[in-house]
Amino acid sequence: MSKLPEHGEERTPSPIYRSLDRPMQQDARRLFVGGQASVRRTLMARALLILVMYGVVITAFWLDREGLRDHLDGHVSFVDVVYFSAVTMTTVGYGDIVPVTERARIIDSVLVTPMRLLAWLVFIGTAYQLVLQRLIEDFRMRRMQAKLEDHVIVCGFGHSGACAANELVVRGMDRKQILIVDLNREVLEAAAEQGFIGILGNATHEGTLQEAMLASARALFVCTNRDDTNVLVVLTARSLAPTVRIIARVEEAENEKLLRQSGADATILPSRVGGILMAGSLDTTVLANYVMDLISATGRIVLVEREVKPAEIGQLPGDLDVLAVAVVRDGRELQISEPDSRLRPQDKLLVIRQSGARAASSDSPSGL
Repeated sequence: MSKLPEHGEERTPSPIYRSLDRPMQQDARRLFVGGQASVRRTLMARALLILVMYGVVITAFWLDREGLRDHLDGHVSFVDVVYFSAVTMTTVGYGDIVPVTERARIIDSVLVTPMRLLAWLVFIGTAYQLVLQRLIEDFRMRRMQAKLEDHVIVCGFGHSGACAANELVVRGMDRKQILIVDLNREVLEAAAEQGFIGILGNATHEGTLQEAMLASARALFVCTNRDDTNVLVVLTARSLAPTVRIIARVEEAENEKLLRQSGADATILPSRVGGILMAGSLDTTVLANYVMDLISATGRIVLVEREVKPAEIGQLPGDLDVLAVAVVRDGRELQISEPDSRLRPQDKLLVIRQSGARAASSDSPSGL
């Protein structure tokens, strides 16, 4: 036997009440938007509208009851009017009570028929919004999830997130393999118009990241404009997918260490990069353009990370016929001048080359 709540103890709402109190979606597409009105308030408002229209029809027919004929007993009572209004509003129309005068028929045509259509629109619209559209969106979501694998999730489609997504496209990634998570409907609609997939949701919630198929993703880009939000996203993502690569944006330099400790594999501080380029441009004219070329796939020269070729194993990076600037070993960067920089089978090379050689060269990036 369940224990009754004691005085002052908060009652736990039943599942039915929780369902009625959930946000009412203006557009049930979970890929985009949710409204603010609850299902309970919406149903009550629509039910009240139907009752008001029903009352108006009853009043109109009662005032003109002389224009109605009851084939059963010839007398039209108030109950008959209520009954006739109900079957008329629902378009059942058994034919036992009918309007016989011109005025009664005009009332039925001019007043009752529009209300009848409006009532059906309310019924059909409510059924579609609360049931059918949700089922359709569930089907669309499952179909989308079935196709997602080795994709990239971008949390936050502001300036940084949009630039990151478009740079991935330039580097050869299919737009349908880039999934945007944001809380702004307009932002997601803009992303969808560009060919990306958008999911409305809070990236700090496990359910949102699970819908985005984080477990099968290639990487997660955390690009919101708040460091505290980014930390929560990284912590949530790392608990769900311990091996996924996470790249996080950092607003304040003092929070970079915190994001690393939260589980981010790489952190990007846009303000630091911008400040360095501005300071470096004081005495030079092409430094900023040169650096942007290096980090952009559309630049004249590109900086790429690639696997060591079998023929290069055992050699020093400076002896190769490519411009190597660093060796990556076990996640640690080695300068090419270090004695221990002789290439090993599991090493990676950071090289600079001309973008024109991109298609013909096998020096393609090994990952994000």
